[in-house]
Amino acid sequence: MKRSLKVLILTTASLCVADPVFAHHSFAMFNREKADNITGMVKEYEWTNPHVWIHITVPDDAGVSREWSFEMQSVQQDAAAGWRADSVKPGDKVSIEYHPLKDGSRGGQLMSATLANGQHLGPPAAPQAVFRNVPRPAPAQGGTQ
Repeated sequence: MKRSLKVLILTTASLCVADPVFAHHSFAMFNREKADNITGMVKEYEWTNPHVWIHITVPDDAGVSREWSFEMQSVQQDAAAGWRADSVKPGDKVSIEYHPLKDGSRGGQLMSATLANGQHLGPPAAPQAVFRNVPRPAPAQGGTQ
């Protein structure tokens, strides 16, 4: 009985922790078969999880300033790729390579960026590069309980 209660509690806790993973969106909205480039001025830079965002303004063919929004990876992945909370600020010029949105909206998934000083950031780091220094729990000693 005691063991069954432990299993029930551990299972419930695991499901509660895993729930945010299931709520995460897919990247199907991006056309990963196509890559475009665009240059503009940073309007806003959101250094936050679950995804970093960069918003830039770009003049359209008529000269009207239009906002473009680019989704990046998690803070941890972008930091491993060279990004920092202060990498860009409003008013900075930036060139972005991205996978466009399939619906043609202004934005996409950022692949890499080149700052005005020539610094190239990206592509996003693979998870194994982000978590390589995370300590792993030691294997349990002794027999099973």
